[in-house]
Amino acid sequence: MSVLIFVLLLGTVMLFAVCAGTMWWMLHAWLTPENYESTNFPAGGVLNRHSFSVIIPCRDEPYDVMAATVQRLLDQTHRRVEIILSVGDDDVDTADRARMLAALYPQRIRVSVNGDPIKNKPRQLNSALQLCTGEIVGIVDAESLTAPGLLARIDATFQLTGADVVQGAVHLVNYRSRWFTLRNCLEYRIWFRSRLHGHASSGFIPLGGNTVFVWRHLLEQVGGWDSDCLAEDCEIGVRLSVMKKHTVCVYDPELTTLEEAPTTVRAFVKQRTRWSLGFMQVLAKGEWKKLPTWQRRLGGWWTLVQQYAMALAGVLLPLAFVTAVAFSLPAGVVIITYVPLIPLLLTVAFEILALREFGRDMHFRIGLRDYVRLVVSTPFYQALLLYSAVAAAVKFRRRDFNWDKTPHTGAHLNISSASTIDAQKLKRAA
Repeated sequence: MSVLIFVLLLGTVMLFAVCAGTMWWMLHAWLTPENYESTNFPAGGVLNRHSFSVIIPCRDEPYDVMAATVQRLLDQTHRRVEIILSVGDDDVDTADRARMLAALYPQRIRVSVNGDPIKNKPRQLNSALQLCTGEIVGIVDAESLTAPGLLARIDATFQLTGADVVQGAVHLVNYRSRWFTLRNCLEYRIWFRSRLHGHASSGFIPLGGNTVFVWRHLLEQVGGWDSDCLAEDCEIGVRLSVMKKHTVCVYDPELTTLEEAPTTVRAFVKQRTRWSLGFMQVLAKGEWKKLPTWQRRLGGWWTLVQQYAMALAGVLLPLAFVTAVAFSLPAGVVIITYVPLIPLLLTVAFEILALREFGRDMHFRIGLRDYVRLVVSTPFYQALLLYSAVAAAVKFRRRDFNWDKTPHTGAHLNISSASTIDAQKLKRAA
């Protein structure tokens, strides 16, 4: 009995720690007026000074999705922008689509073909980096719709802040596609609206893999991305944090990049499993141990180890539930098992407010059914996250680091007037 109680309490502690840590980081931008103000783009108009190379890593992409992404980059008000479409040599159809797009604008679009036997995003990025000529290299995912003024403001941010890295914001917008997509969209919202800003302020930031911009000479200095890491964005963020590079996170609802949430449970779980597994790789690599202070090392360790905490909770909690049903437990133990509900309920209450702000900023009409769906889906969504963490731990144990690509269907292309795009002119031209 004592062993079962220990298992139950351990699972409870793990879940409480994850919930409390998540709540703390998600509140960063709203803790003080100064924090909230600091998340915005810096004020001050300056002329465009720097050139951009924007890499779009593509794999098994529909033409309409690629064309929409390319068109938005061609429509940037900043004129010194080259586009590098990055594909794998085994992905013949996507490579053909990339060449069709490049043929329409040969002066502005080039195609990078990665020939590595192992196929993944960081290897495609490293191949594309060799073709980049711009002073600043940006990464934009294949299904991303960038705002026309984004690169001009990113350029200004580099000039006004002296940043080494600028992380822009990304929003998922197909919040009504499936029961879980609302939570997925809100999770992204909080990550880019608040949590990443908190990490940047702490001196340790696991960068996002989309709408992130870095000096090309700095990328070349660090040798590009880790070619075997499934969370290449997090990994390079760790290395740049160790080097004390200045990362600035910026947010403006009118300048967020729009993309789609996975539209099947299978695709969502695969994506989350890959991310969790990537964080486990970064933790095992140990670069975070080189951070300059013990406070940053502790913060880095906790950020990376949370995937293991979730995996452990995902294993222990079902066992604990069975134990609670099958055995008569002391009242004190039963009461303790409810402690994680405190940060969880507080988080849900805050998320209701965040959903209202999300709707206001993105011009979405959030109704009562959306709030109800947010609350009701909470335990089921958390179950998917716990399952994904457990699956990642199993894969890590087996050294299974194959890249599971998230399919893109274009579910985001006409969600709102802000995302409407005339990709048809590229299609007609092709």
